[in-house]
Amino acid sequence: MAEKKVSLPAKLINGGVAGLVGVTCVFPIDLAKTRLQNQQGAQVYKGMLDCLAKTVRSEGYFGCYRGAAVNLTLVTPEKAIKLAANDIFRQKLSKDGKLPLWGEMLAGCGAGTCQVIVTTPMEMLKIQLQDAGRLAAQRPVPTPAQAGAPGLATSLVAPPPVQPPCRTSATSITLELLKTRGLAGLYRGAGATLLRDVPFSMIYFPLFANLNSLGPRGVGAGCQGDGNERAPFLQSFMSGCIAGSVAAVVVTPLDVIKTRLQTLQKGQGEDSYRGILDCTRRIVSREGPSAFLKGATCRALVIAPLFGIAQGIYFLGVGETVLGLLGV
Repeated sequence: MAEKKVSLPAKLINGGVAGLVGVTCVFPIDLAKTRLQNQQGAQVYKGMLDCLAKTVRSEGYFGCYRGAAVNLTLVTPEKAIKLAANDIFRQKLSKDGKLPLWGEMLAGCGAGTCQVIVTTPMEMLKIQLQDAGRLAAQRPVPTPAQAGAPGLATSLVAPPPVQPPCRTSATSITLELLKTRGLAGLYRGAGATLLRDVPFSMIYFPLFANLNSLGPRGVGAGCQGDGNERAPFLQSFMSGCIAGSVAAVVVTPLDVIKTRLQTLQKGQGEDSYRGILDCTRRIVSREGPSAFLKGATCRALVIAPLFGIAQGIYFLGVGETVLGLLGV
C-alpha cells in the first residue's frame, strides 16, 4: 500500500526539526565518538562513559557540547538538501508510481552525494572543536618540582595556576582555513565523507522501507480509508532506530578514516595522513584492524535515536501542522 504523501516543504520542516532535536539529544555521545576515534598512542579515555566523565570533570557539562553550534546551524540545510535530492531522484527513477529496490538504493546514493556539499565543512569544523579537549588532556602538566626548579625563591611561592588552553571558535577556524588553504581547506576529507555517506544512505533507506512495511498497517492521520495507510508509530520509530544503527555500524571504518583525515591538530606521536589509502595503511600497520571499529558503539547510540526521532517527527506531522498554521 502507498505511504501517506508528504509535500516537500513539510519534509524540509520535519527534517530540520528532527535534526535540531536529535543533535541536541545525542551530541555528547558524538563528541565521545570523535575523541575515541582520534586516539592513537596515549589512551586518554578508556571508553565512552570514561570519556564523558573526564570531559565533564575537566571542561564542565557544556564541554560535552563543544562544536554543537556548528551542527545546529548547518543541520537544517544539510537535511533540506538530502531530502530534496532524495525526492527528485525517487521521482526520476519511479515507473508508474513504483520504485524497485535498486531504485531506492540509487536514490539514497544520489541524496548522500548531494548532502556532502554541507556535511563536509560542517564535520570538518565540528571535529576540530570536539577534539580540542582530548589534545589539551594530553599536554603534560608541570610537577611542583618542575615549577620550583629555577631556584629557592620561586620554590617557596606557589606556582601560578595553569591557564586553560584558549578556546577556538568555528569562525576563527574557518577564517584560518580560508586564509591558508582556500575553500579546499573546508572540504578536506570530502572523498572519505562520500565513501561514508553514500553507503550509509544506500543501506538505511531500503532497510527502513522494508522494516517499516512489515506488520499491521493503520490509517494515518487525516486519511479516510483511501489507501494512504502507514505503519504504527512504534513500528516506524523502531524501524528508524534499527536501520540507522545497522547502517552506522557497517560504515564505522569509513567514519574512522574520515575523522582522522579531517583532524588538523594531532597529539604527540600521532600520525598525519596524506589520503584515504595512506590513512588505511597506517591504521592497519600501527593499530591493527580493530582500530577501524573505534567508536562503533557511540555511532550506533547516536544514529539510532537521530533516525528514531526523525520518524517520530514525520509520524506526528510537525511540518504539515506548521504549514497549516501558516495557511500554506
